[in-house]
Amino acid sequence: MKLMDYGLKPIDFQNPTVQAPADGLSRRGFAMTTLATGFAVASNPVLAQAIVTDAVGLVAGEVSIPVADGKIPGYRAMPAKPGKHPVLLVVQEIFGVHEHIKDMCRRFAKLGYYAIAPEMYARQGDVSKLTDIGEIFSTVVSKVPDAQVVSDLDSAVAFAAASGHANASRVGLVGYCWGGRVAWVYANHNPKLKAAVSYYGLLDGMQSDIRPQDPVDFASNLKVPVLGMYAGLDTFIKPEAIDRMTAGLRTSGSGSEIVVFPMVNHGFNADYRPSYDKTAATYASKLALDWLKQHGV
Repeated sequence: MKLMDYGLKPIDFQNPTVQAPADGLSRRGFAMTTLATGFAVASNPVLAQAIVTDAVGLVAGEVSIPVADGKIPGYRAMPAKPGKHPVLLVVQEIFGVHEHIKDMCRRFAKLGYYAIAPEMYARQGDVSKLTDIGEIFSTVVSKVPDAQVVSDLDSAVAFAAASGHANASRVGLVGYCWGGRVAWVYANHNPKLKAAVSYYGLLDGMQSDIRPQDPVDFASNLKVPVLGMYAGLDTFIKPEAIDRMTAGLRTSGSGSEIVVFPMVNHGFNADYRPSYDKTAATYASKLALDWLKQHGV
């Protein structure tokens, strides 16, 4: 991966320039009360190939989700037709719930899902105006505790259930990049989750006071079936980490699997980025949807 593809400053996962507070859910202030508009600045230039999904036949837009200590913004898209639809938690890339994640929600809603993407950084900061991915990680993402993330996702499920439009007994999750790691973490947290899909989520190297375990640490204990989709050229995620994760999953009894796409890079699903690979993204989408359906989502 070329450094310029993901920002000017190197990302040091072990030593962020701003240390993360070990305060779990103690924060009461919210840096974001509404979602960002458009694409995150650090993701520019946005390529013309970026897919734009309309909202015809959908109810789609920003929502306010009650959480343990207040409310966070989120994006929700669901079929306009009556019924209780299976819930799909859509977990953001490192860029937050920007236009690409909103579009993914609309794509899933077109397929019949109640898709909801809560803004996971609402307490820590708005990354949409930051210009560099290294800065995003050091000033915001490094401060986001796993306990906060799983609690907010629990709240998003409860919000969907209370809407009257969702079948909360059929809940799945798809996470991308930063959200790909969250897919593993939330699957470990919530045994009632039917299935999850992780797109190139980090497997190791993130452990800290506010992230007590990496996915490789709990792989053998996982109960929820997770499909991990990784990139053969990804310099963020080493083959050794994938091998360790795969070995752990084999003993878990969860039925989880990892697929590695050769000759593509981290972010191959991000159609607005230079890393996008249409062939890999199309096939990965089919695998993801088949996985969810196979497991009752």
